[in-house]
Amino acid sequence: MPYPHLQKFDPEIHNAILAEISRQRAGLEMIASENIVSMAVLEALGTPLTNKYSEGYPGKRYYGGNEHIDVIENLARERAKQLFGAEHVNVQPHAGSQANMAAYFALAPVGSKIMAMNLAHGGHLTHGSPVNFSGRLYTIVAYGVHEKTHLIDMDALRSTALRERPRVIVAGYTAYPRALDFAAFREIANEVGAYLMVDMAHFAGLVAAKVYPDPVPYADVVTTTTHKTLRGPRGAMILSKIDDRFDAAPTQEGEKKKNLAQKIDFSVFPGIQGGPLDHVIAAKAVAFKEAQTPEFIEYQKQVIKNSQALAAVLMEKGVSVLTGGTDNHLTLVDLTTTGLSGKEAEKLLDSVQIYTNKNMIPFDPRSPFDPSGLRIGTPALTTRGFNEEEMKVIGALIARALLERDSLAALEEIRAKVKELSEAHPIYPELV
Repeated sequence: MPYPHLQKFDPEIHNAILAEISRQRAGLEMIASENIVSMAVLEALGTPLTNKYSEGYPGKRYYGGNEHIDVIENLARERAKQLFGAEHVNVQPHAGSQANMAAYFALAPVGSKIMAMNLAHGGHLTHGSPVNFSGRLYTIVAYGVHEKTHLIDMDALRSTALRERPRVIVAGYTAYPRALDFAAFREIANEVGAYLMVDMAHFAGLVAAKVYPDPVPYADVVTTTTHKTLRGPRGAMILSKIDDRFDAAPTQEGEKKKNLAQKIDFSVFPGIQGGPLDHVIAAKAVAFKEAQTPEFIEYQKQVIKNSQALAAVLMEKGVSVLTGGTDNHLTLVDLTTTGLSGKEAEKLLDSVQIYTNKNMIPFDPRSPFDPSGLRIGTPALTTRGFNEEEMKVIGALIARALLERDSLAALEEIRAKVKELSEAHPIYPELV
């Protein structure tokens, strides 16, 4: 058993963990925001680093005994800077939401206008949802996609920016299958005197491997999670320029004037977080080192090949794919012609151990709780070693499940094929 102490002390938790490992092994994980970390990352996460309090930054801690923690955090920062060509990096944010909150606080006083992608068109919760801190603390101006092409309408975006004059323009998404034109975003931001912030949480791994447009040369601030395509532990970081392009959020009265990098750091700590998660930062450092290998670059190329193969076969089998394909790791399916809602499709695919997630589609007439779309991603299966030919098989299985859902025999055949595919690509053999 891989967890003997846990098994002895808390068998209920131990058994639930083993059951989850079995689920991951036996099924096809196709949720676009999920991936499978290496054993090295897992080992870093499970270390006594979790025992340490390290408020502050390397060389400027509020607690003693942080000399080894400083080495780890400095390695994480330097590796991230090298990986993305960033001037400054903060690796302490616990999650993407905290990274975005810290970035907003550094760039814009509360109440300012922030322009970001409409959530129903592919934006994230932290891009202005009225139930999220972003929508509650800032005035949100949304941009979206063209009704016919479902591509971001840059002309409409520019017109809105000129009219509204936002303090910050956010480029980034959680459900958009195409590449972004960061040079065009930068041009519009310059025209209206706005900061450009890019949330690359979904495509950071693709950027690291240089198989997707790079936002770092164009953006003032870039936020990202460290999981998803980057294939690290659950967490986040913020990349930024050092000097201000404009006048960032003012420093507090009596404080020394801060540059943009200092504002970001101050916004993370003491602004929104206390002690960092040192074991997670160590795992981030490991993931950043992994991301600098030739194998990682080939992996990211395969992620896109697999994604495009999947989209192509879905369309071939009669399933509608928004924008007619994909440039990245995800495909957005329009279910309106299938007679299924997103919730129904997700549950149906769960039943054959293909894991996806329901998702809004642009101009969706249905509720966010039961929308008309399905988001499907390839990072996790690519990590397991699946190639384009196998992705075509999986795409056909998905289409068959959606279109032959009333056939118990068809669903049983799909389950058997999923089992065969999963067993051909085992994960975590060390955790027996």
